[in-house]
Amino acid sequence: MNSAVLTAGGQLAGRILETLAEATADAPGVTRVSYGPGERFAHGLVREEAQKLGAVARTDAAGNLYLTLSGRDPDLPALVVGSHLDSVAHGGNFDGAAGVVAGLALMAELMAQGVRLHRELIVLATRAEEAVWFPLSYPGSQAALGLLDPEALEAKRSDSGRTLAEHMREEGFDPDAVRRGVPGIYAARIAAFIEVHIEQGPRLVAAEAPVGIVTGIAGGFRYVDAKCLGAYAHSGAEPRFARHDAVLGFADLVAALEIEWDALEREGHEATITFGRVQSDPTQHGGSRVLGELGFTLDVRSAEATVLERVEARLRTILAEVSARRGVAFELGPCVTWEPATMSPGLIAGLDHAAIELRINAPHVPSGAGHDAATFAGAGVPTAMLFVRNENGSHNPHEAMEIADLDQAIRLLFRFVTDFDNPLDQP
Repeated sequence: MNSAVLTAGGQLAGRILETLAEATADAPGVTRVSYGPGERFAHGLVREEAQKLGAVARTDAAGNLYLTLSGRDPDLPALVVGSHLDSVAHGGNFDGAAGVVAGLALMAELMAQGVRLHRELIVLATRAEEAVWFPLSYPGSQAALGLLDPEALEAKRSDSGRTLAEHMREEGFDPDAVRRGVPGIYAARIAAFIEVHIEQGPRLVAAEAPVGIVTGIAGGFRYVDAKCLGAYAHSGAEPRFARHDAVLGFADLVAALEIEWDALEREGHEATITFGRVQSDPTQHGGSRVLGELGFTLDVRSAEATVLERVEARLRTILAEVSARRGVAFELGPCVTWEPATMSPGLIAGLDHAAIELRINAPHVPSGAGHDAATFAGAGVPTAMLFVRNENGSHNPHEAMEIADLDQAIRLLFRFVTDFDNPLDQP
């Protein structure tokens, strides 16, 4: 779409995203390390752009950035639009940033059309959403609501080995206040939290839809250092009946969980089961050895808590059966868990209404990946998400969101927020 037919907000969004890409380039993509120079630049850029629009900027103890456009009634809980500005190493430019920029674009569109909302509009840029830097789920948004576990401040950043608290302090923030649970914003003061994000899968591309309305965010569990333990042996001398083959034990586990996944899909459930890393010790494995140890990770996700419970229970049964059949043992090691988040039916209805009025094709889609929105939904805040069509997935430099599609999300947001306090316009 030619920039001449973009909204004023869409044009602003395109310009800011281009600036971000150039300033944080790290071939072949971009790198904006959590509490590092790239994230710092991004926060400074969006602060400057918001202030040009008349927004008031402030940061909380964790460095989350709040950009507030006043409404007619300051006593009303605010509408909050937000996402994150950090990225994975050599990642894409749009994951996270597109959502923050969409909030700024919404502000620009309100100003361009001379619209003042009933309540404050806050664009929130969170910190440290990408767990590749700190092994934590949403520490920025958790801290924003005063919910971050104090122990999380001792988590070490993957590249520096220094703690989250140290990096916060280095950037000029106050980890001691975070440790005490001082919030940057109270959940009760948020009327709705809306996150715009690129889709990280292929559904919208397949549906030929520019945007999608998210129904829920998957929860999950992940075993990060699991092992199948057998016994090393000579490949020619060890007969089949005497083998304790870690490869075959692991293969049986994979096959059995695949059968369970098939059953879930036949019953209409959404889930993903992923063995993200499989490895053996290169000092021990060889072409003429039965493998005695195999390491792996296991990641299971679903927006349905009952599905996660079912897979976990089935996993335990499978491990026992395979251990007995193959003469191997399994050590699952540490487990990371996170809760599913359901989006607000009322907000989904409002977004549906806006999409219908604007004749925007906006199908309902699930989110298999985690997002800051899950923190707000988990805290009881009415929460919604919009996905923007994006080819080639995310966390890689080949993200391919079109500004024209982001502009459709901006138009939808504009209609949604201007309708928010006019219930007669709602379905």
